Amino acid sequence: MQSTHQDSLERFLAGLRRRNPGEHEFHQAVEEVAVNILPFVAERPQYEHKRILERMTEPDRIIIFRVCWEDDEGNIRVNRGYRIQCNNSIGPYKGGIRFHPSVNLSILKFLAFEQTFKNSLTGLPLGGGKGGSDFDPKGKSANEVMRFCQSFMTELHRHVGPDTDVPAGDIGVGSREVGYLFGQYKRLTNRFEGVLTGKALEFGGSHIRNEATGYGVVYLMENVLQRCQEELEGKTCAISGAGNVATHCAEKLIERGAKVLTLSDSSGFIYDPEGITQEKLEWVKELKNERRGRIQEYAEHFGCEFSEGRPWKVPCELAFPCATQNEMEEPDVRTLVRNGCQAVAEGANMPTTPGAIEVLREARVLHAPAKAANAGGVAVSGLEMSQNSVRIRWNREEVDEHLQRIMSEIHDQCVEFGEHGEYVDYMRGANIAGFRKVAHAMLAYGVM
Repeated sequence: MQSTHQDSLERFLAGLRRRNPGEHEFHQAVEEVAVNILPFVAERPQYEHKRILERMTEPDRIIIFRVCWEDDEGNIRVNRGYRIQCNNSIGPYKGGIRFHPSVNLSILKFLAFEQTFKNSLTGLPLGGGKGGSDFDPKGKSANEVMRFCQSFMTELHRHVGPDTDVPAGDIGVGSREVGYLFGQYKRLTNRFEGVLTGKALEFGGSHIRNEATGYGVVYLMENVLQRCQEELEGKTCAISGAGNVATHCAEKLIERGAKVLTLSDSSGFIYDPEGITQEKLEWVKELKNERRGRIQEYAEHFGCEFSEGRPWKVPCELAFPCATQNEMEEPDVRTLVRNGCQAVAEGANMPTTPGAIEVLREARVLHAPAKAANAGGVAVSGLEMSQNSVRIRWNREEVDEHLQRIMSEIHDQCVEFGEHGEYVDYMRGANIAGFRKVAHAMLAYGVM
């Protein structure tokens, strides 16, 4: 039977690669799902006959467009814009906009595919999408960023709407960029509606939207530990990254009494054996958000160790990869296992390579994948859409209460479909739970 499943997987992936040549990130994301879904589908002829997984891997549509803008010296610049509308079976397309030089079709297709499962797990009526551009906001003036955002939305506005496709921020797209994008949408359509999430509170945003992804990772980890009759307090934690997700993950861990040892950026990582306090974390936020400095400055300022590479060599009980895709490779995970790591929760999208995932599974280290662990951001985006649609605003405590409930429900779904005795395969549970809801909707619609 195992051989049959492996043959089926290899045939499926060969077809995927043939249709999508060179899109390695997309191939990896689909394989991460297919390895669990194909055996599940094989036992349920209705999914196999209707080719549900094959249809999920083919986006509903891909929009690619030119973005022309003028820099401060009067030069005309040209970038490429994208929107991947992957699947809207359970609700309007929902997913971030990323501005970064690395943006390409493969990365956005992987993110849109992953988003479909993530949004399904939240229980909210949200489909999967993603978009962005190879534009780099770093080093650009506010006026240059504004002109680019306005040009980007001039094309995008005809493809989005509160009941069609609701983008949000992502890497390179924060509250400033969302404001420029929303302002241009409002200008072009003459409508004030919830077409974007991550807005400022003054014009329809939600409390704790910025914090939600990082907080959600911690809330899911709390559920994982509670099932094992353990708690966060006193646990040693290694975090990669020093951006929005990483710092808010650290903030919530500190609040819960855990000891945060590391943060990182592309230059390396800091190891603070005394633990990063809330005061030190505020210093990091100012360093990264206002001065755009390097994490090495933390080591110089607070007198601790800075090293090149990734933080996974630091002994810890819990690991939180919150930087970027494929940042946790097989040697990193073997080191974590040797050092006694009990659980990993992914704050970044697809940060763990396939080989590393297998090592975690063999070592029975609990591993909460991104589609479950970092769903807090899109969950609060969905709550922002709800508030926009009925013209109300919940306070911070109400939104946080909703977020904690959603993350607890995601955990329960993962356990339901991933439980093997005392061990829970959270990857398998998240993949099957996310797939089932979308698949049932697709079956209800017939072949389309």
